[in-house]
Amino acid sequence: MGRWRPKGKPASKYITAEGYRKLNDELQYLWKVKRPEVTQAVQEAAAQGDRSENAEYIYGKKQLREIDRRVRFLSKRLDDMTVVERLPEDQSRVFFGAWVELENEQGDLETYRLVGPDETDAERGYISIDAPLARALLKKQVEDEVEVRTPAGERCLFINRIWYVEA
Repeated sequence: MGRWRPKGKPASKYITAEGYRKLNDELQYLWKVKRPEVTQAVQEAAAQGDRSENAEYIYGKKQLREIDRRVRFLSKRLDDMTVVERLPEDQSRVFFGAWVELENEQGDLETYRLVGPDETDAERGYISIDAPLARALLKKQVEDEVEVRTPAGERCLFINRIWYVEA
């Protein structure tokens, strides 16, 4: 049985300078620090003899495969990314990298930043530009109403504020 999955919609290739730096730092750490440490541990475990029942050797090889997989992914992904460093000319509208303060029907405030799919973080309020909410917000202005379809049903949100932060 294979691991075939149906091809999904490709993720956006945009990323903020901050997100690019974070992914590049992870790549450098994995390649220059973590991988050499694990490689050394595998060599030491292999020197102990019988590899078929050597848990440290087996676990180390598994770690190396995971590190190599992540390094390959990051290398390919970072090569394809477009770093968005410039602020949009019209900062009164919602575009990539914008911070948006929304008010729901109950008057509760929510703040989100539109970022690339590789840097989403719910705790920080970073949502992917590919998310339905972000798609609905694009090109909207302050005081616009936004209708978003969610699994819980239709939501109506009001844009209170839009701002951008220099990279």
